[in-house]
Amino acid sequence: MFRLLNTFICALRIDVMASKTKLASSAGSTPGNGRSAGGSLGGDSVESLEHALAEVLAEVFHIDQVPVDSHFFEGLGADSLVMAHFCARLRKRADLPSVSMKEVYLHPTIRELTAAVARAAPPRVVLSQRPSRDLPAPEPPTAAMAGMTGYVLCGFLQVLTFLGYTYLLAMATAWGYDWISARSGVLDLYVRSLLFGTAGFVGLCIFPVLVKWTLIGRWKQEQIRIWSLRYVRFWIVKTLTSSDPLVLFVGSPLYVLYLRALGARIGQGSVILSRHVPVCTDLLTVGEHTVIRKDSFFPCYRGHAGMIQTGAVSVGSSVLISEATVIDIGTALGDGAQLGHASSLHSGQVVPEGEHWGGSPAQCTETNFQVVGEVPHAMPRRVLHSVLQLAAAVFVYVPFAVGGVVMLLVTVPRLKTVVEPGPAGLLSGAFYRDAAVAAAVLVFGGLLLGLLLVTVPPRALRHALAPDRDYPLYGWRHALHRAVGRLTNRRVLTRLFGDSSCIVHYLHGIGYRFPHIEQTGANFGTLVKQDTPYLTSVGGGTMVADGLSIVNADFSSTAFRVSRTSIGAHSFLGNWICYPARARTGDDCLLATKVMVPVDGEIREGVGLLGSPSFPIPRSVLRDRRFDRLKSGEAFRRGLAAKNRHNAATMGWYLLVRWIYVLGALLLTAGAADAYPLLGAPAIALADALLLMFTVVYYVSVERVLIAVHPPAALYCSIYDSRFWWRERYWKVPSETYFRIFNGTPFKSVIWRLLGVRIGHRVFDDGCYLSDRRMVAIGDACTLNAGSTIQCHSQEDGTFKSENTTVGRECTVGVGALIHYGVTVGDGVVLAPDSFLMKGEMAPEHSRWAGNPARELDRGRDDAGRCGR
Repeated sequence: MFRLLNTFICALRIDVMASKTKLASSAGSTPGNGRSAGGSLGGDSVESLEHALAEVLAEVFHIDQVPVDSHFFEGLGADSLVMAHFCARLRKRADLPSVSMKEVYLHPTIRELTAAVARAAPPRVVLSQRPSRDLPAPEPPTAAMAGMTGYVLCGFLQVLTFLGYTYLLAMATAWGYDWISARSGVLDLYVRSLLFGTAGFVGLCIFPVLVKWTLIGRWKQEQIRIWSLRYVRFWIVKTLTSSDPLVLFVGSPLYVLYLRALGARIGQGSVILSRHVPVCTDLLTVGEHTVIRKDSFFPCYRGHAGMIQTGAVSVGSSVLISEATVIDIGTALGDGAQLGHASSLHSGQVVPEGEHWGGSPAQCTETNFQVVGEVPHAMPRRVLHSVLQLAAAVFVYVPFAVGGVVMLLVTVPRLKTVVEPGPAGLLSGAFYRDAAVAAAVLVFGGLLLGLLLVTVPPRALRHALAPDRDYPLYGWRHALHRAVGRLTNRRVLTRLFGDSSCIVHYLHGIGYRFPHIEQTGANFGTLVKQDTPYLTSVGGGTMVADGLSIVNADFSSTAFRVSRTSIGAHSFLGNWICYPARARTGDDCLLATKVMVPVDGEIREGVGLLGSPSFPIPRSVLRDRRFDRLKSGEAFRRGLAAKNRHNAATMGWYLLVRWIYVLGALLLTAGAADAYPLLGAPAIALADALLLMFTVVYYVSVERVLIAVHPPAALYCSIYDSRFWWRERYWKVPSETYFRIFNGTPFKSVIWRLLGVRIGHRVFDDGCYLSDRRMVAIGDACTLNAGSTIQCHSQEDGTFKSENTTVGRECTVGVGALIHYGVTVGDGVVLAPDSFLMKGEMAPEHSRWAGNPARELDRGRDDAGRCGR
């Protein structure tokens, strides 16, 4: 009876609202969106809009009526997926304003949301496209990517390039091996290894620079049709310059010299810590004493609508660009400017001198991101540091890497029979037995050696650095800090132990502090890194998804500092989070995927944070509390014990798969050694090509077996559900490192198709990562940029959610952008760099989206960030 009465009252109210709407329309209100002539909504129109929004939300909830004062998340039990569907329905209504997810979170009732969207300002944001006078914005694409003929021809030329480069390396390797093998003693072996290794090292360093100046000359602002002959030259230069050995010296003055040799204009005293090598270096300008920190993208090009667009990036003097940033083409930062972590500059944005910007796209802020001061500059220190780095490479690493193989073959006869078996040896059972033993020693012995390297040497070095104290850059303490960071960040070990109870003990073993361990079986994912583990602490009951980067080292152009970093208890951290030492987050926080963690203001506790810049959201919703009963008591103990057994088996499968792969690689090496006396260098080149083919076929087969046993599908369950454990096995056991070799080639799409991705023709993939391959559909002629991600799952506390994601035809996904699960992207959609398209969003055809969280752009208004200081 009560529900019937409510329905009657609601119907009566609808009639009243309809009559009011007609009266307001006849009184001169603007048709279509209910706005008055003055630009704001009148009282009747506001009430009509309120009713219309409530009606749409009721349709999403499949109920008769939604109270206008009920909280979306706390009162109605909605989650972000439900509200994303609500926003999508509003976009389909021409008579209603568009609403973003950020507005939903900031105004979580129908009444508050109506008041927000009814203001005079248009509801949709606009990305600034104001070009700098010195940096003309790139012109829009004038033609689509090449057709099928160019697609096939491009792949053919890329294969020829790979084979030619492999053959050159094989000839050099064959000559060097023959010359070194003719040694007369240990000293002679070292000298020959030193000479040949040095010559090879110098050649590998110089060759990409020569190729760049030969094939390209100076980069200029232009558009290159993807899959064209001009694109092939672009791809060759991009591939070679990013694989130059000097990239290993990132953060050193040697790396700056390398970029200058490629044509970049970089001032004295600048420090570049990012391993993402800029490609169009002639378009990069960096002033003096500027710092560009790790995991930053500034490639000076982008893929857009079937074209490669190159453009300038101008960075002034004494600028700070923080971690995990994306700088698009046609952007600039003035002298003394700062760009915060997890931020981005979109094409046309210019940061004036001395201003601080943050967010995606960046906007003006009062936050100071620079915490390290300058110390007296000493040029001899930089020179000495570079000389010592080169000396260590030339006199230690290179000779032992080159001559070490020969020494092992001499001192271990059984290994020599494996590598050089001879025709009779290939037919004997003893050969395969010895090969299996050698593969086991390499895999399991390498695992034990890795555990020793991440625990023993760093502990001996950790006391050399005191927290919160500035040390000169490129001094001996800086060298120790780099050594600790490199030794304790071993991706193989975090992948092995991640997503299991073992990861907590592993991280504790390398130096993490856990005041109180509350084991969940999934405290950390398989991707976690830090600057120094000895100053990192994590509270009890905290869970972390994949992609966490703990930043407990800060830099200026002449100094660095390490600081204590603390993650609060009973918190949850989503995917791809950069967590700085100055984070103002305490206990019981939810940090959403790609969030910009705040470094100023009050300490946030008992709240969720989303976006860049971040804003508060509910810590949890009713839907995610459905499995709380499994987090305690006997149900938790049984679930955790079963998960531990399953994870232990997964770790065993991981090691077994690696052992079989190493065994196959040893057999290919033995075959090449057997054919070497007859064929010479072509035998080595053939073995290299076959090894790449074997890698692809083997790991694709491994993944296909896992898919056949337990195919990934839409899922909503607890982390103590066996279906989730199988998903963890799917993420861990297959390898993904070989993907990057095929970036920018037609073969990347072939591999995705073999792995279950429903992908169209002529898709350009410059380095996109798909976490749940079988759950992704990508249309024809899409452009996927470097660092982009399509992730069809999410884990929040103890709840796992997964749904399919569809990307239409001719879409562009920007550099560093992320598309979440349950998303539908229409044809021709453009997603700006570093954007986060949240779960459940529906992007209409030919729309443009930007931001974190992403929202649809409106071309009619300039909303560029401006500083009010």
